Amino acid sequence: MKRYFNTTGFCISDWHYMINPLRNIQESIYQLIENKQYFILHAPRQSGKTTLLHTLAHQINAEGKYDALVFSVESAGYRSIPENVANEKIIKSLIQASTVFGLKMIEYNESSHKSLQNYLTEWTLQNTKPIVLLIDEIDSLYDDNLVSILRQLRNGFQFRPKAFPSSIALVGLRDVRDYKMKTNPEEKSLGGGSPFNIKAESFTLKNFSLQEVTNLFALHTHDTGQVFTEAVTKLIYHYTAGQPWLVNAMAHEIVNKILLNNTSKPITTEMVFTAKEQLILRRDTHLDSLIDKLAEERVKKIVIAIINGEELLHDTFNDDLQYCLDLGLVIKDANKGICFANPIYQEIVPRVMNNSMQMSLTPKVEPKCFFTKENKINMDALLKEFQKFYRKNSESWLERFTFKEAGHQLLLMAFLQRVINGGGQIEREMALGNGRCDLLVIYNNQNFVLELKIKRDEFYKEEGLDQLVRYLDKINEPHGYLIIFESKHSTEITWENRIKWYDTEHTWLDITKKITIVEM
Repeated sequence: MKRYFNTTGFCISDWHYMINPLRNIQESIYQLIENKQYFILHAPRQSGKTTLLHTLAHQINAEGKYDALVFSVESAGYRSIPENVANEKIIKSLIQASTVFGLKMIEYNESSHKSLQNYLTEWTLQNTKPIVLLIDEIDSLYDDNLVSILRQLRNGFQFRPKAFPSSIALVGLRDVRDYKMKTNPEEKSLGGGSPFNIKAESFTLKNFSLQEVTNLFALHTHDTGQVFTEAVTKLIYHYTAGQPWLVNAMAHEIVNKILLNNTSKPITTEMVFTAKEQLILRRDTHLDSLIDKLAEERVKKIVIAIINGEELLHDTFNDDLQYCLDLGLVIKDANKGICFANPIYQEIVPRVMNNSMQMSLTPKVEPKCFFTKENKINMDALLKEFQKFYRKNSESWLERFTFKEAGHQLLLMAFLQRVINGGGQIEREMALGNGRCDLLVIYNNQNFVLELKIKRDEFYKEEGLDQLVRYLDKINEPHGYLIIFESKHSTEITWENRIKWYDTEHTWLDITKKITIVEM
């Protein structure tokens, strides 16, 4: 059968284009297995964990020294399930998974196999080879059931390899140190130390490198002759930052949806732009499941802080931040600090957050008013119209808005999105602690740089001018807009004193740029 770029479930080499999932960590994992160790593998959803597990298990079984098996405990992953029922579901999932790997299991007996530990002990005693057990979706378990399973595995650890699996891997979104956070709302902690303090090491999966994306696309070229050029590959890598699902989804969108599997046609950079936009608009499962997290208060706090460029001021932000890092929604960038993990996430998150605003803007904003006969944007006219709109509507709109703490920026983004309406693009640059949100509006060979600042102290304007000049110099543009929002309530300062528009020149180091300052 013809191979294809996979976006659903784990990858199988005969069916899908894939690179070796063990490429970076095989030696380390094999050493742990040889040393009869228990370890953790954690990474964001759809980043290749299950693909790695199945590849590893089949490879170990083919070598013949161990019996390896992958199974998921997700069947017991819901609240208010009794421990005995959870154990039964997990054991039955284990038995069902064994058929995939051709392993002989002992029959489940409800009266004698009342715990997973009990079943694993009896199975190991009757098995002729040491067992390597790879447990997927471990952090889908809740509360007492999670603690119970971890403690059972810890209790059996001392009897390995004769009477318990020789090596066990726990696989999920989070490292074991964070499992104790998943408790009932009224509880602060699971208490005591980690219920799985026997783990030898924790691994995480990295995104694809540019070279690995190139190698993945080369498999398609080998099969079909259709080339992903260097420019196309670099652009896909830019938008995805090598996130495995996004890379495959972009390639699948181009090959299957845009080109309709016609491999005689060339792949162009314009198709990459189209594929990116279609993924964002369609919000496939991966993106939708990530966006659903915005309803969680701890995710909302971090996302708003990134859009506002705020510092991490609260103790709880550290745990909230770690959660968002584990989700793969944000990353720690050496240059930018804490920011969205890739340009696609950076674009889709604000667009989802201000979606209600965009819908409400549809009858109120006529995009044609802001375009010239040559189909160029008149940015001055657009921003002056936004000032009028903001003065009239911002108080009532922001008061009802779910994400009101970042409402100023999101309202302007919604206004801009309504105007360009798929005919151009808005590139966003946001990060924790940078004190601003930068927008680059690209339309019909025009580039407009907008820096968004909120009046928080007396230094806001000087900081904003310096930051904008640095950004303009970085992208080699002569002119930009500094958009300043008043943070005080409208009763403290009149609209006549808030609405301002003037041009200036500003020099940072030896670089001088023309700046239009827009206040409201």
